Amino acid sequence: MKVVNLKQAILQAWKERWSDYQWAVNMKKFFPKGATWDILNLAEALMEQAMIGPSPNPLILSYLKYAISSQMVSYSSVLTAISKFDDFSRELCVQALLDIMDMFCDRLSCHGKAEECIGLCRALLSALHWLLRCTAASAERLREGLEAGTPAAGEKQLAMCLQRLEKTLSSTKNRALLHIAKLEEASSWTAIEHCLLKLGEILANLSNPQLRSQAEQCGTLIRSIPTMLSVHSEQLHKTGFPTVHAVVLLEGTMNLTGETQPLVEQLMMVKRMQHIPTPLFVLEIWKACFVGLIESPEGTGELKWTAFTFLKIPQVLVKLKKYSHGDKDFTEDVNTAFEFLLKLTPLLDKADQRCNCDCTNFLLQECSKQGLLSEASMNNLMAKRKADREHAPQLKSDENANIQPNPGLILRAEPTVTNILKTMDADHSKSPEGLLGVLGHMLSGKSLDLLLAAAAATGKLKSFARKFINLNEFTTHRSEESTKAASVRALLFDISFLMLCHVAQTYGSEVILSESNTGGEVFFFETWMQTCMPEEGKILNPDHPCFRPDSTKVESLVALLNNSSEIKLVQMKWHEACLNISAAILEILNAWENGVLAFESIQKITDNIKGKVCSLAVCAVAWLVAHVRMLGLDEREKSLQMIRQLAGPLYSENTLQFYNERVVIMSSILEHMCADVLQQTATQIKFPSTGMDSMPYWNLLPPKRPIKEVLTDIFAKVLEKGWVDSRSIHIFDTLLHMGGVYWFCNNLIKELLKETRKEYTLRAVELLYSIFCLDMQQVTLVLLGHILPGLLTDSSKWHSLMDPPGTALAKLAVWCALSSYSSHKGQASSRQKKRHREDIEDYISLFPLDDMQPSKLMRLLSSNEEDANILSSPTDRSMSSSLSASQLHTVNMRDPLNRVLANLFLLISSILGSRTAGPHTQFVQWFMEECVDCLEQGSRGSILQFMPFTTVSELVKVSAMSSPKVVLAITDLSLPLGRQVAAKAIAAL
Repeated sequence: MKVVNLKQAILQAWKERWSDYQWAVNMKKFFPKGATWDILNLAEALMEQAMIGPSPNPLILSYLKYAISSQMVSYSSVLTAISKFDDFSRELCVQALLDIMDMFCDRLSCHGKAEECIGLCRALLSALHWLLRCTAASAERLREGLEAGTPAAGEKQLAMCLQRLEKTLSSTKNRALLHIAKLEEASSWTAIEHCLLKLGEILANLSNPQLRSQAEQCGTLIRSIPTMLSVHSEQLHKTGFPTVHAVVLLEGTMNLTGETQPLVEQLMMVKRMQHIPTPLFVLEIWKACFVGLIESPEGTGELKWTAFTFLKIPQVLVKLKKYSHGDKDFTEDVNTAFEFLLKLTPLLDKADQRCNCDCTNFLLQECSKQGLLSEASMNNLMAKRKADREHAPQLKSDENANIQPNPGLILRAEPTVTNILKTMDADHSKSPEGLLGVLGHMLSGKSLDLLLAAAAATGKLKSFARKFINLNEFTTHRSEESTKAASVRALLFDISFLMLCHVAQTYGSEVILSESNTGGEVFFFETWMQTCMPEEGKILNPDHPCFRPDSTKVESLVALLNNSSEIKLVQMKWHEACLNISAAILEILNAWENGVLAFESIQKITDNIKGKVCSLAVCAVAWLVAHVRMLGLDEREKSLQMIRQLAGPLYSENTLQFYNERVVIMSSILEHMCADVLQQTATQIKFPSTGMDSMPYWNLLPPKRPIKEVLTDIFAKVLEKGWVDSRSIHIFDTLLHMGGVYWFCNNLIKELLKETRKEYTLRAVELLYSIFCLDMQQVTLVLLGHILPGLLTDSSKWHSLMDPPGTALAKLAVWCALSSYSSHKGQASSRQKKRHREDIEDYISLFPLDDMQPSKLMRLLSSNEEDANILSSPTDRSMSSSLSASQLHTVNMRDPLNRVLANLFLLISSILGSRTAGPHTQFVQWFMEECVDCLEQGSRGSILQFMPFTTVSELVKVSAMSSPKVVLAITDLSLPLGRQVAAKAIAAL
């Protein structure tokens, strides 16, 4: 009935020729308060009456324009009414509607409820569809007019349509509203895309170039709406990227055995966050590899770097290629990166000198083999480098002429690893002598380290170690055997034992230990390594039951060592001897201390221990190292002397095969085992010159200097230089171990906040991020959970958050948060698993889950004058001040990182809603800007999902954040509530 009344009222106004003002006054008398004009469909009723004839009714149109200007009707109701008109043959009516659209299409707004704002988005989408249909109809008429010879009328209407389209779409705010509408109504967007295609076909034959280009421009704007958030400009003013450099150096120095996928993801994260162009990104990876090669310590370190550069990095690039948008583009980018690399002649010459070969040549061949370079590009680059090398200083000296270059050896070692793995799969009982021949060959020269480096870089080291554990276990089961078979078994046991110890010390014990070996058989070597082998950060108790086995077996072992001229091999249980040797050594030590045994007897015993199998000496020293730690200064002498006796080789003709090769590995193992104890007891033991790598990064910290001084010094040097080198990485790692995560992170952040030179603060962020990669998860928890809240809630520290250090800290915090959040679903790297975890504080008690129990953080905040309710805007009282997308996605809030992020965003929300502004408010703005800048678009589950929805309305009040794109970026548009919040914030801008 009301609609009829409305229609009657409009007709009465027309009959009596009321002015627009008079009409509005009378309408308000006819319809007293209650229902709004939109509910009564006033806009649609006026439109219906105005468009009855072939031309529009000017008086009723003037009422509609007045209703729009005086905001009696909403923009969404007018747009919806316009989009229902579909008789495009009535030219004058269409023009009148286009004129009405012209009144407001570039300044749409809505200050009502969230549902009304979503309504505006939908109405704008309908209006866009109507405009496109109208344009297509006008273009069709123009084409017909051209054929009939009367083009003028159609051209005018087409120009009007295109002008309105352009005006509507050139507003970022409108495109943002359309972006939301597209997600709300996917089917309507499909209709728009079809319309665009049809329009394109019609306009393709248009002779007027101005109209055609205008139409193309409108089409481009419409197509850009779905992707309007993923456009990032790349950094073209920089050529060096220290973060990429440091991440590669860190991985090559400390994590050769790590899987490639986490490294690829970390590098892609850095590339995205810093907007690095692909050619410069690939160039930086190569630069880091060459620097690593040049810097690497001789021996194992150099082989590890060679394997990393020539075997692992090409695999990493193959995976990076999958992230790029086209194969062809990526190979062109790799080619460009090599072109840039060839210009760094001094770097390449130095690497060639170090490796005694043309490194670039090997690398180009490897990349071509992996499909990263075309053959033509490879040949072209090789020729350029060859020409360059002609002018290089003499790269080959006479003494190096006979040395085979490592890159060639490593590339040849890779297929050998596969062959050895196949050999190890065979039944050991059938041809143990043949297997022994293979193992003996592996021990000669640097073969073992070459094979291990190649296996580590290609991800085969775990299965390599597993095969040796199986072999070692096989030798513990003996049957009736001849003397020859017994010596072969002893050698297989010894070589496999020594190799496994060497692998554990060089690449970390997690390579050896099988994953969750529950219910399965636990092998001897794994048991021994977990309970008896000294490692960095692992303190053993010499009185532990594992060192106190069966006493009768110990007595017979002591008798065997003391009385025999040499140990008999037949039926010898080597694994039992290894487990019993610790208790036997204790007995022997006690006898020596009490004068029961003379030094000559001790020499005979130690010769017996190391005479046949070196593993016994390794097990004996492992226990002695634990024992010496527990002794007073004056009690250590005999134990240390015994270690000395065991460390030297036995000069006897009656030793088993490959004795010298085995002693070389044993000495290296013992040197690693004793390093800690020798340093603590200020003792020196001369281990035989092994020819292998002594411990390159051992004992880096200067003595008698506070570690805080060392930290600030090394950071200052790195900052001045602009990049992190391998030695610095190891020093930072040692300091992180010693000081703990909080101490390490807190002191480095203090150094960052002291910096006032803008270019240095940005450099510091890039370097700190890469240093924090030593243990990103724990550092992020400390940074976001303790350090930032401390700075933001203490007004006496706000001054330190001024620009430039404040901007830099915001950037660093976002980078750490994004990296940790994207990777914490994956496994921690072996490097991080090994690190001793400190209890930072129980995150569950620090940040409780329910809103009823205020967290420590929120209690801190309430000491400022805010009440929690101030956080929510008056219109959204129903929405909990802390409701965020993460709760709707049911993210696990028992996870410490999720909890810390949720609380940080609560704190940010509280600061934005606060009555006090200051550097901390500015810091929050920088933090949010960086979040937007780094976001990977469309990624549901970014860190911003932890931000309460109510923060959006607070953020748009900050001038720098009041842009539609920012609102779209910070809200989770995959959720209906997220779209409502975004629409409300954008419509109010």
